Amino acid sequence: MFQTFTATTRPSDGPPRLALLRAELAAQGLTGFLVPRADAHQGEYVSPHDERLSWLTGFTGSAGFCVVLPQVAGVFIDGRYTVQVRSQIDLEAFTPVNWPQTPAAAWLREHAGSGAVIGFDPWLHTPDEIGTITDGLRGSGITLRAVAQNPVESVWHAQPAPACGPVRAHQLALAGKTAAEKRADLAATLRAKGASATVITLADSLAWLMNWRGADIIRNPVVQGFAILHDDARLDLFLDPAKLAGIAPEDGVTRHAPGAFLPALKALNGTVGFDPMTAPVAVKSALATGLELADPCLMAKAKKNPAELEGMRAAHRRDGAAMVEFLAWYDAQTLTELTEIDMARQLESCRAATGQLLDLSFDTISSTGPNAAINHYRVTEDTNRTLQTGDLFLLDSGGQYPDGTTDITRTLPVGPVAKNRRAAYTRVLQGMIAVSRARFPKGVAGGHLDALARYPLWLDGLDYDHGTGHGVGAALSVHEGPVRLSRVSLLPLEPGMILSNEPGYYRAGAFGIRIENLLIVKTADALGENRPWLDFETITLCPIDTRLLLREMLSGDERDWLNAYHARVLHEIGPLVAPETHRWLQQACLPLD
Repeated sequence: MFQTFTATTRPSDGPPRLALLRAELAAQGLTGFLVPRADAHQGEYVSPHDERLSWLTGFTGSAGFCVVLPQVAGVFIDGRYTVQVRSQIDLEAFTPVNWPQTPAAAWLREHAGSGAVIGFDPWLHTPDEIGTITDGLRGSGITLRAVAQNPVESVWHAQPAPACGPVRAHQLALAGKTAAEKRADLAATLRAKGASATVITLADSLAWLMNWRGADIIRNPVVQGFAILHDDARLDLFLDPAKLAGIAPEDGVTRHAPGAFLPALKALNGTVGFDPMTAPVAVKSALATGLELADPCLMAKAKKNPAELEGMRAAHRRDGAAMVEFLAWYDAQTLTELTEIDMARQLESCRAATGQLLDLSFDTISSTGPNAAINHYRVTEDTNRTLQTGDLFLLDSGGQYPDGTTDITRTLPVGPVAKNRRAAYTRVLQGMIAVSRARFPKGVAGGHLDALARYPLWLDGLDYDHGTGHGVGAALSVHEGPVRLSRVSLLPLEPGMILSNEPGYYRAGAFGIRIENLLIVKTADALGENRPWLDFETITLCPIDTRLLLREMLSGDERDWLNAYHARVLHEIGPLVAPETHRWLQQACLPLD
């Protein structure tokens, strides 16, 4: 089994660890310290070696940070984690802080006096992040100081070793371009920007660029390392050589030990690009002449080529069949005898039965009742809940396959469900359908479409505190930047991008609802004015539970979309499942009258 269900930290671990850290801060002459979730590669997921925030506070969310001062320690979390954080931290030792509503600088102005010195590890923060805090502290007498030795690591005596997972080749038939072709394309971009080189620090960028997949981060087949790409397409690569034992040398690529990275940065001549949103402060500080330049891999990686798109479609057909096998099993059970862990294990076994599952794409969110109101809930043996009649069961899951990455959410009934919950479910589905049907001119961004998913909920005074969708990698990270369906995203959508479409509604202490499909942005058929238009192709293929719908709330267009979607699911997934499952699928895909 891939997923385990034992909690790695407990709230009671936090206070003694916090006391040790405060003593170390005093010894280093620091008033406070920033403890981020991030590692040196700024990935959403980190290895056990980099779980500093979780080790100190107990909070395991994928975004957040802690600011430690002598008398108070604030744990900064966004709206996805307001419920979760209170169950994971000691509330007498740590104080949850709503972020970004309360910026770190504003909180420091309130809680740290003039003359306070706040330390940070320059390998764990970006120039943009530190610049924003510095600007917010101007005139306060509070200063930030980069430290050479991270004080958390000084007191974390059982810190695991750095990740060193083996690298495997990603087949050219799936990648669509050779690594040399990718380097040549990006080198041309550097020349156009006037840069002699650029620094690549993101682990998924490195994996994509080299046509590699790794094992440094659980659930994410990325390769942790650093690289310098030159304007003539040469690449200097810095990572543990033990990772590359099975990988042949490449022309134009020179491998170095990790310890050579900083000296190599300092020795670079000319104008060198670095991404201020993703590179560590330490990288910027080492460059003689730095140029703020977005990681050139980001947009190239986001706009999938035909081979990558076909791989993702194939992975979703395979994953859809596994999901259908699970849903048929679900409907045959006495649900009140089963738990969240039982559900997660059964779904994992269905995916494993495909013979192609490499890993989960994230820990399965198997949640029922009040647990489903926690957006990124992760079931443990301590929180495991038995399904109860009247509950909603929210299942958000995905798989990593050789040809693609999947992410799907379905919400299911546990027996008869109250009408108000069914009404909320219907509004969530209406929002998901609205995005799925969207047709929009080129230049429209995810932030422009986000409201389509929320509008049906807004009509009833409801909303949700997460974005509507995130980018998804092709056999890479399940959460991939820079594209998003979010009110704060102004990046125009372009053909080949893959996003999730996942509106929801959550009532703390009661229930949660989310429905999610993945979409490919594509060029739309010509219609009306002679201008380029875009729309979406849905690649997730799995029935949406219609038992929870209040059918009278759906418009004719919404019914037509749902019926057409289910007809496609039956056509494409039906031949891939067992005969008894096919009979279940036929019933699940019956058209609405």
